[in-house]
Amino acid sequence: MKTSSVAELLQSDLLLQEVHLNGWVKTFRSNRFIALNDGSTIHNIQCVVEFEKIDQESLKRITTGASVSITGTLVESQGRGQSLEIQVSSLEILGDSNPEEYPIQPKKHSFEFLRENAHLRIRTNTFGAVMRVRSALSFAVHKYFQEHGFTYVNTPIITGSDAEGAGEMFRVSTFEPNKAPIDEKGEIDFTQDFFGKETNLTVSGQLEAETFAMALGKVYTFGPTFRAENSNTTRHLAEFWMIEPEVAFMDLDGNMDLSEDFITSVLGYVLKNCKDDLAFLNQRLIQEEKGKPQAQRSEMSLLEKLHFVVDNNFKRVSYTEAIDILRNSKPNKKKKFKFPIHEWGVDLQSEHERFLVEKHFKCPVILFDYPASIKAFYMRLNDDGKTVRAMDVLFPGIGEIVGGSQREERLDVLKDKIKNIGIDEEELWWYLDLRKYGTAVHSGFGLGFERLVQFTTGMANIRDVIPFPRTPQNATF
Repeated sequence: MKTSSVAELLQSDLLLQEVHLNGWVKTFRSNRFIALNDGSTIHNIQCVVEFEKIDQESLKRITTGASVSITGTLVESQGRGQSLEIQVSSLEILGDSNPEEYPIQPKKHSFEFLRENAHLRIRTNTFGAVMRVRSALSFAVHKYFQEHGFTYVNTPIITGSDAEGAGEMFRVSTFEPNKAPIDEKGEIDFTQDFFGKETNLTVSGQLEAETFAMALGKVYTFGPTFRAENSNTTRHLAEFWMIEPEVAFMDLDGNMDLSEDFITSVLGYVLKNCKDDLAFLNQRLIQEEKGKPQAQRSEMSLLEKLHFVVDNNFKRVSYTEAIDILRNSKPNKKKKFKFPIHEWGVDLQSEHERFLVEKHFKCPVILFDYPASIKAFYMRLNDDGKTVRAMDVLFPGIGEIVGGSQREERLDVLKDKIKNIGIDEEELWWYLDLRKYGTAVHSGFGLGFERLVQFTTGMANIRDVIPFPRTPQNATF
């Protein structure tokens, strides 16, 4: 007999037919009603046990967390809370679960407790919903780019370059601790290491993606990246996934067009295909907000935030105009901002970005033409010599979610910028070659996938939207 999923049965027309399914027991009450879930949907299916058909020893083994195989007849439910149920004709216990030891009991658990049991937290409704949404978002990312003529490129995880110039990288080496060879300068001699040079885990696939864009036209990367930033916040991970498209012959305006169309398309896909999970997460967030002081409550529900992005055109505003708006805003004049805005050139904080989106423009915002001093070396310098062709996409509740730019395609300008920040030209000779052989205007952006999942699911902590978070002092699983 075919094994059906819970999701299939709840949407099927198999009434009064015999069905077979496997799953895990969520609850077992009155020694008769099993709430069964197999991970295919947020919803459980009720399985009604008939005493005369199930032996007493098996009944004792039906506990929360146990895995079972069930055969029975799909019928209309006579009880409240579900439209369909299964009248069980046979049941087999596939795996026992000790009710006194099983951590994920049918009650409310703190997210801190669940992170300590990350191998089991996926069995909760919240994390099941989050991970199904994450999966759908991942599919939607590939779907968008594949349907728009992009080539998927797997850029290296091990690299000898620092794309961001921040230096917060994890070193990759085969040297034994405290036994690394020393050169005549008293420094570690990396020429004797596995790769013959100092190497690290990548912080971005952008530079390598640019090489492919300059041959294939439109490419994207979607893979793991790493930052050795000792930060224990709700917004930082040491290991996370990045989405990075790069497009030849596209300027900053085209880059802004692409980012807006991409992100609204991806979110639109999830709104259409994850309705049950998003409805559950929306209700969870509403209940969570009720426990907060009025001043700290969000003005929009999760679904309202998603539609706020999908249903509105993005407002495009220069950094200079944004600074003027913020400097003259009531929160700034009344000293309500934690980081007051006094002068042009400062890096905007989340509170500033959210003000622009939620209070001033009341729509998603794309800021562009940032001061060169606060942006990366590879961004194209404007004619004013002070700003670069950078852009950030700002969302409600989260601030910046996308960062990108038109890349510097002029060899002489790029060499000067590299020199000024102290990067050795020899380390990026291949990157400079792109500006020597057929250089062209090109642009791209980066989107932290977990930041996107966090926005889409309404989870407050980024550690709760990745299967096994890697953070300072934490690599347990």
